[in-house]
Amino acid sequence: MNYVIREAQKQDMPQVLGLIKELADFENEPDAVEVTVEDLVDEGFGEKALFHCIVAEVSEEIVGIALVYYRFSTWKGRTIHLEDLIVKKDMRGSGIGMALYKEVMCYAQEKGVKRVEWVVLDWNTHAVDFYKKSGAEILEDWRVVQMGQTQLHTFIKKHT
Repeated sequence: MNYVIREAQKQDMPQVLGLIKELADFENEPDAVEVTVEDLVDEGFGEKALFHCIVAEVSEEIVGIALVYYRFSTWKGRTIHLEDLIVKKDMRGSGIGMALYKEVMCYAQEKGVKRVEWVVLDWNTHAVDFYKKSGAEILEDWRVVQMGQTQLHTFIKKHT
């Protein structure tokens, strides 16, 4: 299969959003996506871009993405967070996921970061196995903690 791995462009964002929604369906959260094409364009391009997106393209169709951004570790310094690596369902097993993953790791090395980090759902055994085989360390004793807008509002109201 012929595919191209390249940096995303503004005009790719409708297809990128489509893949984000496909991932939300896969993760049983079909109504969770709030981000819009406009958000992706506004936040992903320009001098103060908040993320970097890499796409996989087959015959001018975006069939996979990897979206990353910088974080700062008080122990390590600059790191990269891999927010999502998504491959269209009908393209999985074609090598596109590995090509995107490799491009993320090359990007991280090129940028001189100390670590690449991401989260994976424990029930996504294909992804867990993929990451383990790549040499990544899965930290079983750490928990992801989040506070959404409603919780933020409640917390601030309670503590003001």
